[in-house]
Amino acid sequence: MNRMSYAPLLAALLLPGCVVAPAPDYVVAPALPVIVELDVVPYYHGGFFYYYHHDDHRWSYSRDKAGPWRDLPKDRYPREIRYRDHDRGDGDRGQGRGRDDRGYRR
Repeated sequence: MNRMSYAPLLAALLLPGCVVAPAPDYVVAPALPVIVELDVVPYYHGGFFYYYHHDDHRWSYSRDKAGPWRDLPKDRYPREIRYRDHDRGDGDRGQGRGRDDRGYRR
């Protein structure tokens, strides 16, 4: 009987040690727009900096441009990425006209 009275006391003392509070500076960034037009790196949106890794097609985010950088959850990725250089009309990112126009005479 004496041991049973100590069990609730022991549980009350040990329970607070099991609770883990989240770090105050850890915030998951808001989702990116459906279409992201990249013209500068890193991309800035909604108070966060976003960096797109071309090699493995993933996104990182940070509140500060210098980091620390965290992986952005995939449900927050944009559906489409556009590059501002591609929309200039010359097709080759500033390399002159495209192949189709080389031999054309007016």
